[in-house]
Amino acid sequence: MTILGVDPGTRKVGFAVLDDAGTPRELGIEPIESFGRRVRSLLETWVIDAIAIGAGTNAAALKGDLSGLGVPLVCVDEYETTLRARSLYFADHPPRGWRRLIPLGMQLPPRPVDDYAAVLIARRYLADRGNRGGRV
Repeated sequence: MTILGVDPGTRKVGFAVLDDAGTPRELGIEPIESFGRRVRSLLETWVIDAIAIGAGTNAAALKGDLSGLGVPLVCVDEYETTLRARSLYFADHPPRGWRRLIPLGMQLPPRPVDDYAAVLIARRYLADRGNRGGRV
């Protein structure tokens, strides 16, 4: 099963394609205006079984835009995903040089982490799906 996690925002959208083990296969951040084209491109590249959309900012509008793609759309709670996305980013990209001496809680990543938030949203969907015995 391949999941597209989506972290919608007002100006940009983070996305992540994950396999059923929760491993990210493709990550990115796209301006909201071009996100529909990007999803169509992802659907040509990957066989996506579901789209997990974070149920926060701009989720309803984005869900309406994606509803005609023929892929099930599921809203997922995105509580604390931005905070946890920072930790996930630093796990993949540990600070180097003098920055490694500063506690991670006091640092901000050098770029937006909306794609990492999308990873967490997709993983929550997979975990919830597993807890329900495959039913959503």
